[in-house]
Amino acid sequence: MDASVQPAEPRVADERLIQLTAPAGTKVRALAAREADGRFLRVAISGGGCNGLSYKLRFVGASKAGDILVRSQSVEVLVDPKSALYLRGTVLDYSDKMIGGGFKFSNPNAKASCSCGESFSL
Repeated sequence: MDASVQPAEPRVADERLIQLTAPAGTKVRALAAREADGRFLRVAISGGGCNGLSYKLRFVGASKAGDILVRSQSVEVLVDPKSALYLRGTVLDYSDKMIGGGFKFSNPNAKASCSCGESFSL
């Protein structure tokens, strides 16, 4: 790799793309402290799940070309441009309840969601 070529900086967007609630921010920061994979939370949409599209969360160390960066609840969230089309206006929440707990997406673009909250359709 040419030393003069720098990785592309992500475009910065605001929480109108994706927003974390306070409980989600607290949980993500706690998980990030235990992870060695990276400082960014990547939120992506992929094909699959019981409704056709599913949410994917993972920690990454760097952005990719075209990524969009959103800072919410002191968490740096990366979203690729294709996923951004599906995520606009989404709120990511977290519950520590024994039943029905975990991360939950509230996506205004979804026409139908599964009961587990991990997949949706448009």
